[in-house]
Amino acid sequence: MNSYGGSERAPGRAVMSKLTPVRLVALGFAAAIAVGAGLLMTPAATQSGSDTDLLAALFTATSAMCLTGLIVVDTPTHFSGLGQGIVVALIQIGGFGIMTMASLVGLILADRIGLRGRLNAAVEVRTSGLGDVRSVVIGVVRTSLAIETIVAGCLALRFALGYGEPPARAIWLGVFHSVSAFNNAGFALFSDNMIGFATDPWICVPLMVAVVLGGLGFPVLFEVARHVRRRSRRRWSLHTRLTLSVSAVLLVLGPVLVLLLEWSRTLTGYGITEKFLVALFQGVMPRTAGFNSIDYAQADDATLLVTNVLMFIGGGSGGTAGGIKVTTFAVLLFVILAEVRGDRAVTVFDRRIDARVQRQALTVALVGVALVMVPVVVLLAGTDFDLDVLLFEVVSAFATVGLSTGITAHLPVWGQLILILLMYLGRIGSITMVSALAARDRGRRYTLPTERPFIG
Repeated sequence: MNSYGGSERAPGRAVMSKLTPVRLVALGFAAAIAVGAGLLMTPAATQSGSDTDLLAALFTATSAMCLTGLIVVDTPTHFSGLGQGIVVALIQIGGFGIMTMASLVGLILADRIGLRGRLNAAVEVRTSGLGDVRSVVIGVVRTSLAIETIVAGCLALRFALGYGEPPARAIWLGVFHSVSAFNNAGFALFSDNMIGFATDPWICVPLMVAVVLGGLGFPVLFEVARHVRRRSRRRWSLHTRLTLSVSAVLLVLGPVLVLLLEWSRTLTGYGITEKFLVALFQGVMPRTAGFNSIDYAQADDATLLVTNVLMFIGGGSGGTAGGIKVTTFAVLLFVILAEVRGDRAVTVFDRRIDARVQRQALTVALVGVALVMVPVVVLLAGTDFDLDVLLFEVVSAFATVGLSTGITAHLPVWGQLILILLMYLGRIGSITMVSALAARDRGRRYTLPTERPFIG
């Protein structure tokens, strides 16, 4: 007992009280990455029976846990069945963890500030009617397993019937790639990723469906499912309408641009129908899964730039996708349109966007730009690689996509450590940032004089 009669465990309780949900997310991911790296370093996790060095194990564990897909060792040839199992387990834990914790943070923040005007604080996951914590977690797990099981079944049948794989091997390939696709990870058990299946719609289409569903985000999936189940005529929330509409535009624009830019390059040699399938696949994957059916090392510079933009925007909030998120991009786009039109308020689908949400979107986007540009400058100054491939690699790491031109394993140790940090920040950064911005919201009892600096 201390002099004030308090318990000696008070400092411990004080430390625990500081572990907010946001901090628990960050610490939980870091702990899981450390455990995963330790397991991948064991001889049993490799096909050769030798140890995996610390950097390669740490890079792989981070990439899997953060649902990225960048690699420094070839997954199918370096890791044994046990090692591949550890990788897919990390992917699944990362998918469950990020989605359930994001939903929980959103619910906690909504409860905390609901009486103060329902501040749209958790932009990452905010949606109405998610229910209690238990129903959110159960809903995430059930939905994930249901989609992954269906996709795994489709893939397993194709691998068995179309490629003569033994039943056990076909099932393993189906499960691994289904989990990797739905969680937007992009890990594959083929050394050329999906290039060998570029013209097979029975492989590519299920993967694309899983990637799109995982990238939309659970708040959107829950709301759409609820409306379909209840046959409700009530309008979808603004978040769902924004996510679906912007995603639809990007899912059309991406493949069209890939088709036009790569028609005479990486798509040469394919038939007309095959070119459309390959372009569709590569237009979807930057949303943000690292599967590739073309060799990006041979792609046009314009294709790399378009893919950079798609990767940076990313997918929906509260799901497995990375990037700054489509809702952030949409809010900023409507802010620009409102300013160009001279409107006093930013309106979307007959709803006014709160000024605090506009500031949050601007903050997330500009911090994202900084997290991309600073590493690019450092890597450009310290390596011999060109700007286009370095920018592609950094954006892919930050947006947790996993697409690569093949330089990841050839970066120096410090360069790979930068990518590890970027993958980690890209996965937990947006949740941490938006939640922190919301938690710090406070009103003032006074206002300062207004002045207008020159713009432009």
